This record gives sequence, structure tokens and C-alpha cells, in this order.
Amino acid sequence: MKVNFAENLKQLRKCAGITQKQLAGMLEVDQRTISAWENNVCEPDFSMLARISEIFEEDFNGLLQ
Repeated sequence: MKVNFAENLKQLRKCAGITQKQLAGMLEVDQRTISAWENNVCEPDFSMLARISEIFEEDFNGLLQ
């Protein structure tokens, strides 16, 4: 099963009308971190993944499938 976290995050963010900078502020990370996640350079750790799922009201399966 291929994990499409980068694509899912970008789509969720855009559908919510949130910029990378705004999401970065919500997660207390740099905007470059959001960019790196969306460009599949790296992935967030488990605790950050939990925060992202709360923001978008999405379960882990929805983020990672």
C-alpha cells in the first residue's frame, strides 16, 4: 500500500482554504516544514500527525492512505 501523505496533506489544506504559512502557525512549525511534507521530502512524527488529524478532523487512515 502506497502512502500518499504528501498529496493528502496538500489536498486537505487547500480544501480548507488554509495556506502553508497558516498551517505552520497552527502547528507551531516553520512554513518550510509544511512545504517539505507536501513535497515528500520528509514526514511528520507521530505526535505531529495526531495534531494534523485534529486540525482537519481526519483519521490517520485518511491522512496516510
